[in-house]
Amino acid sequence: MITGVLAKIRAVLIRDKSFRQTFSVHNLLSIMLISSLGVTAGIWGVSKFKWLQFGELSIYDQMLRSRPSEPVDHRILLVTITQEDLNRETWPLSDQTINKLLEKLQSYQPRVIGVNIYRHGQKNLAHNLSNKDHIIGTCLLSNIGRSEVHPPANFPMENIGFDDVVTDNAVDQVIRRGLLFSDLTNKDIKCKTPFSFAALLAINYLEQQGFKASFTQKKQFKIGETIFPRLDKNAGSYQNTDADGYQILLNYRHPNQLVKQVTLTEVLTNKVNPNWIRDHLVIIGTTAVNIHPGYYTPYSSLSDQPVRTPRVFIHAQIASQIISTVLDGRPLIYYWPDWAEWSLIWIFALIGAFLAWEWRHPLVLIVIETLILLSLLGIAAGLYLQGTWIPLFTPALALFVSSFSVIGYSNYQTQRQNKAVLDQVKKQEEAIAQLSVFLEEKTQMPSDFNEFDFSEISILENDNSLLAGRFKIYQSLGSGGFGCTYLATDIQKYGNPDCVVKQLMPARKDPKFLQVARRLFNTEAEILALLGKHPQIPELFAYFEENNEFYLVQEYIKGKNLSEELPPNTGIKNEADVIKILQEVLEILVFIHSHKVIHRDIKPSNIMRCAEDNCLVLIDFGAVKLIQPKIDEKTEVATVAIGTRGYSPPEQFAGHPRIASDIYALGMIAIQALTGVLPNELSADPETGNIVWRHLTNVSDELGAIIDKMTCYHFSDRYQSATSIIQDLQS
Repeated sequence: MITGVLAKIRAVLIRDKSFRQTFSVHNLLSIMLISSLGVTAGIWGVSKFKWLQFGELSIYDQMLRSRPSEPVDHRILLVTITQEDLNRETWPLSDQTINKLLEKLQSYQPRVIGVNIYRHGQKNLAHNLSNKDHIIGTCLLSNIGRSEVHPPANFPMENIGFDDVVTDNAVDQVIRRGLLFSDLTNKDIKCKTPFSFAALLAINYLEQQGFKASFTQKKQFKIGETIFPRLDKNAGSYQNTDADGYQILLNYRHPNQLVKQVTLTEVLTNKVNPNWIRDHLVIIGTTAVNIHPGYYTPYSSLSDQPVRTPRVFIHAQIASQIISTVLDGRPLIYYWPDWAEWSLIWIFALIGAFLAWEWRHPLVLIVIETLILLSLLGIAAGLYLQGTWIPLFTPALALFVSSFSVIGYSNYQTQRQNKAVLDQVKKQEEAIAQLSVFLEEKTQMPSDFNEFDFSEISILENDNSLLAGRFKIYQSLGSGGFGCTYLATDIQKYGNPDCVVKQLMPARKDPKFLQVARRLFNTEAEILALLGKHPQIPELFAYFEENNEFYLVQEYIKGKNLSEELPPNTGIKNEADVIKILQEVLEILVFIHSHKVIHRDIKPSNIMRCAEDNCLVLIDFGAVKLIQPKIDEKTEVATVAIGTRGYSPPEQFAGHPRIASDIYALGMIAIQALTGVLPNELSADPETGNIVWRHLTNVSDELGAIIDKMTCYHFSDRYQSATSIIQDLQS
């Protein structure tokens, strides 16, 4: 099962390359596994201290309260001794009053009568009745701070059930479990019955209908063919709870729909329908709070219900549950085994980690996870209706904790990466300054400065030698002043993938220049390694130096560059296409600018249309161009400033590029796409310096205003972030 889940996740990760922004697929899977397993282990550890029981049991109570009402169990009649009855009688009720009540009830031929009234020294219970076999009395086991109440002396122990119940004292004192049998270890007690009062009532009632009570070979209690599984100490969300005796989970009926009720006075004054008693189970007990305060139940929080429920109602709930399960097939409350529950928790922790990589924004993540939890709630509600209890609080906790722990880890990694980039940028700036000094020196340049001999490259292409022992060149993609670009195969990587090898040859070979160029190359490569984790930036596979020449090996992007889509005078795009181009490139700029990196050479030829997914990819990050040996004066600037005329703004040519410089270049691409005119052929307003272009095409005022702001002459008048442009485009 786990292998299948991981395989599906891995397939999604591979298809969605956005996960490569920070980590490889392998690392992502590792992080997701470690995070989900760690969160699951953490929840398991916390649950051992029973700190999570209250949350889970509160949800359990809410699910019970939210179920549709069931019909009243007409097989049971409650005879309640109310406070109004006690205003006419004295407590404890005299033997005469109790026996009169029993005689009156017996005249209506009930199937079983349960007397949930106990007191010390009972000797004459039902002494005037000829047949006591169908009457069940009660006693009370001793407990902490409470003494034992003996059973009626004149009743056989087979007709006695203990009145004790089980509450969740470690959580909130609510009764959620029904105790059917006890483990009698004290031989000195008088209340020796192993049966609870409610269980004995139900057993006697069903035996008179032909259902025998027994135990299976696995010591599970059953009546007829219906088995009542014994509650485990870790059942559901319980953790090491008191599971002594034989307990089951209580499947409550709504208190308003439990059983028919009459009062003591109504029975004694013959105001009861005899059909409510004949062949029924009749239970007698008090509801007066001054006699017994009652117990908390899952319904105690309802405004229309008393905070405490009289104990006679608890016994009626248990007896009704047993009888209706046997006769009506009413479901018991089942629960998953521990391994299934913890698997569910782990799966939700895994989902949380997965979603955290898919949607990094906390608010978006909360909305998506809330929808997932609502779906889980719907599934759980359906299972509750079938009598199956699954955890909800702990999976929800695992989902949120896992997702936000992954976000926290991601932010931590991003901060580390940003710091690493800033350190490299600082080193890069120092190297650039030194290279500028070298390039401006009026020293004699090598005689072959402008005439590079590429014979070495031909040798690399003609023989079987390998670069760095792993990259085999098989095709030249082009050459220029900076060196050459090749297609190669990586013979050490699985599948021998294609890659692009960029050979960068320094302008000078003297040791000082090479030392600084080497520093610049290494810092630039480190920056590329970090930026290449974005799906729309080629991944850096390797960088190295051989024979005083520098090599970058990057991911090969199959496709065509944007300049092929925008040929002069014919490459006019409609607004929707231009907006899509802007949005895709802006997403990349958001990423690189967040790392404090400026591309400095955004132009159509540096934007590739990937053939695989039709997405735009930004290539050619190039402060390394500073070590190029010769300059094309038509397009490049031979100073510290890097860029392409027409696309690069004034401050960049002055050697002071800013984030707004990349925005300017992208705005010029948008103008080219809309007008079909190359940027260096456009005129500028002599007063403002802004490009004049709106008269060359039909464009909406909204998009035109955005592009105008992107291409303002002064950088302070432009957009200062790619995010703000995206927001304007979306609106």
